[in-house]
Amino acid sequence: MKTRSSRRNFLTAGLALPAAGAASLVRFPSAGAPPSRLAAAGEVKYRTFGNTGLKVSEVGFGCMLTSDPSVIEKAADLGINFFDTSRGYQGGNNERMVGAALKSRRKQVYISTKTGARTPEEALANLDTSLKELDTDYADVWCLHGRGSAAQLTDELLDVQQSAKKAGKIRFTGLSTHSGQADVIQGAIKSGKIHVVIMAYNFTLGESLNEAIAAADAAGIGVVAMKVMAGGFRRARQGQPLYDTLKREGAMAAALKWVLQNRKVHTTVPSMTDMDQLDENLKTMGAPLTDTDRKLLARQLEYITPLYCRMCGQCAGQCPQGMPVADVLRYLTYADGYGQFALGREHFLELPEEVTRVRCQLCPSCTVKCPNGVRVAERLIRAQELFA
Repeated sequence: MKTRSSRRNFLTAGLALPAAGAASLVRFPSAGAPPSRLAAAGEVKYRTFGNTGLKVSEVGFGCMLTSDPSVIEKAADLGINFFDTSRGYQGGNNERMVGAALKSRRKQVYISTKTGARTPEEALANLDTSLKELDTDYADVWCLHGRGSAAQLTDELLDVQQSAKKAGKIRFTGLSTHSGQADVIQGAIKSGKIHVVIMAYNFTLGESLNEAIAAADAAGIGVVAMKVMAGGFRRARQGQPLYDTLKREGAMAAALKWVLQNRKVHTTVPSMTDMDQLDENLKTMGAPLTDTDRKLLARQLEYITPLYCRMCGQCAGQCPQGMPVADVLRYLTYADGYGQFALGREHFLELPEEVTRVRCQLCPSCTVKCPNGVRVAERLIRAQELFA
């Protein structure tokens, strides 16, 4: 018991976030939703979005998992004004749903979309399709999606973004990154051509990315935190450790609070699939991160450590079978953490055939060692059984 207690104390201490510079906050514009509706859900607060001149709600809306447009509509009516989608979400249908939900509110909200294209021609075609599906003349932010290194920010793709901006198709350029994030951010700063960075940031990462976030903020880049719930795992199965405690005490709210404590993060894009999640996230804005929250997150960290990939990149190239370990673990998190089996399987089946036919249980031992404690072999075998 003494060892377990010491470990928990260590985890709790590691979750404390150092004080950061205050961000500019403004109250909800008077032209928005009636104050009585806001009071019921929690006060919406806004932060200055880098050097864009925009004021964005501390809690934005990650639309990837949303299939109910009424949740998006309600969020906009309550004052959330940053909505993030992508050309590839839901087989290309997510943008259409987001555009329809926000059409009558277009002047009051900011829409970010992304392209996973690797060539200028494909990127431009994606943008034109995105604008058509969103039913809008412009995107507020257009991102190069899923960049894993600064080398992937090619001059050709950066120039495409600049051309789109000059043509009035986008207002600001951006990128999203899941892994190699510090390197990607440094590349964005060095280029001088990126206005917005969407990055994975949550309590499991501790202080590891604070320096990169501070550098982006100092360079006037708008910082958007995604993956703020650290894989979700709201749907932990009955009988698993901490299920009842985490469900009852609100680990997801604590996770969002943790991210919002860093004032150099300008907005967040948690997924919201129903009105209950929207209400919970609205209530979290402005709520302090308490010692109780930190203890809860420490227990959550213990629980998800064997399950959740932090996308640190240390496993890259370790698998002799060529398995892209971090990617497959992320796809499994869609299924196990967020309850989105179809999304996880869709991504898995997009991998090359020589990867999808690998079966890890045939290897005598796994050469991939996770420095953060993920049971890599077990998780990969589960992904293969689930998706293949």
